[in-house]
Amino acid sequence: MIKNHIILLGLLVLASATLDLDISAYRMHKPSTTFTPHVETELKSIPLKDLPKDFWWGNANETNFLTVQRNQHIPIYCGSCWAFASTSALSDRIKIARKAKWPDVNLSPQVLISCETDDDGCGGGDAKNAYEWISKNNITDETCSPYQAYGHDNGVGCSSEIMCKNCMPNRGCWAQEKAKIYGVKEYGLVKGEEDMMNEIYQRGPITCAIAVTAELKNYTGGIFKDKTGRLDEDHDISVTGWGEENGVKYWIVRNSWGSYWGENGTFRVIRGINNLNIEGDCSWAVPTDTWTNDVRNTTKLSAEDKKPETQLKSEKPTCRRESPKLIPEHVTGPRPHEFLNLKELPENWDWRNVSGFNYVSWTKNQHIPTYCGSCWAQGTTSSIADRINIARNRTWPDIALSPQVIINCQAGGSCNGGNPGGVYKYAKEHGIPEESCQNYLAKNPEHFRCSDIQKCQDCTHPKGAKPGDKGNCWATPRYPVWKVTQYGTVSGADHMKAEILARGPISCGIDATLKLDAYTGGIFSEVKLLPAINHEIAVVGWGKENGIEYWIGRNSWGTYWGEGGFFRIQMHRNNLAIEKDCSWGVPEKDPHIVTINQQVEESNTIEVVA
Repeated sequence: MIKNHIILLGLLVLASATLDLDISAYRMHKPSTTFTPHVETELKSIPLKDLPKDFWWGNANETNFLTVQRNQHIPIYCGSCWAFASTSALSDRIKIARKAKWPDVNLSPQVLISCETDDDGCGGGDAKNAYEWISKNNITDETCSPYQAYGHDNGVGCSSEIMCKNCMPNRGCWAQEKAKIYGVKEYGLVKGEEDMMNEIYQRGPITCAIAVTAELKNYTGGIFKDKTGRLDEDHDISVTGWGEENGVKYWIVRNSWGSYWGENGTFRVIRGINNLNIEGDCSWAVPTDTWTNDVRNTTKLSAEDKKPETQLKSEKPTCRRESPKLIPEHVTGPRPHEFLNLKELPENWDWRNVSGFNYVSWTKNQHIPTYCGSCWAQGTTSSIADRINIARNRTWPDIALSPQVIINCQAGGSCNGGNPGGVYKYAKEHGIPEESCQNYLAKNPEHFRCSDIQKCQDCTHPKGAKPGDKGNCWATPRYPVWKVTQYGTVSGADHMKAEILARGPISCGIDATLKLDAYTGGIFSEVKLLPAINHEIAVVGWGKENGIEYWIGRNSWGTYWGEGGFFRIQMHRNNLAIEKDCSWGVPEKDPHIVTINQQVEESNTIEVVA
């Protein structure tokens, strides 16, 4: 049950000057006046007495069907709860429809706050409108359009680039024509305990509007029961399940205030009495199957959006990458190639599908919202997150580590490139916070202080007036970090296989050529006499097809690149040095909780980025 997964035991109360709990400021649910349900299939009603006593999509038949936890309040406050609730619930439903198979799809709330103009962007909205808009326009994922916390109401309006873009040094950014898209085929309303339970149980999480109170804002755990009687809806969340404890019935609710809030970003609220009006105004949507046939956006770009072809091919993708062998290893036990029989290694192994289960964390794009040479931080944090999922047997919650913290702390380098070994060293000594502590900005901070606010932050109103504004933000006083116990390097096909099989994905250097940049699928190979490693990727497995052995690589160039952001490359030869310079870390199964002294942080304002 969810209570057994609680990581955060409490949250220090911030100084009143920092956290002004003016509840009116959180009224970012703005009820729709135009929504019209589109229902094609009437749901069969299961009587309340026949529904399970406990049901939760975070552990349904011992499988986690919930996608990664998010934070709408960073890098600056934005009243986008409606966009997060709808995209999270719909992403979860896609995962349910796909039986939790690789890959997880994380839909982009940024597309909604920039393009869905019936609502007010960062000024608030209604999840119902989001579903209706997606049904008419489709939506892309986070690797196409990352969250910027600005919308059409304060400076980041809709464009081809907002729907999906790529960026490169000395070229700027341009829209992508063939982005993966996702849709909605029907959507409607639901309310009341029995009908809500039916909708959740049969089809997946739903979105609901609720009233926010000061007590809820400061929630740290347990079954919440509001005693004020407040019913004014001002916030959108998603409901992912229900349960009962000591005779008290409750809902399990996903929030969008970071994984450090509440019970790993969720809360439980008493069920059956419409507490916080949670049972009065809910909605649902059924996703369209666009993944089976890999449906892509076919919109043609304007001449203004599309860069000249010669410009796009003028420079190969590169990221200054140093060898992890330059950093001393910290190895405390035998290496897998020392205790595994290398002659008995399987012919195929893929952490995206081990006995039907996916252990790989969400896919990233280092190139947006602006270009950043952070490959060295992306390949490593993704591999560590994958290994955490493996160590925890893929139980809820999904872990996503923050490469932005690695950049802010120069834990190996910056957006100008770096050393993946530095990431593992930093993870051993300090631990890495989660993505909902510090989302990816693709920029160096103005000052590399590695300060508390650069590692984990929260923000409150007002929203920014225009991009680049400083926010009303402060260092989060209590948050989880994930450490590694040991780290080292590995090279050579058999030793790499042993390391991957025994402990999980590894990060490796590769020569990223123009030919690799143009890869769209299949087993890649390129003859190069003297490959020069300039890029970091991860290797999650290997296989064999038509007699050709290959590696399965994870890139950080978005899901529109390659095979869903991944690639296959020939083993043993013509593989751009992928077997020459790899590294690994062994994560701890549970996080460490960091508690800071709020007085240490001199400023409660977000660090300005260059």
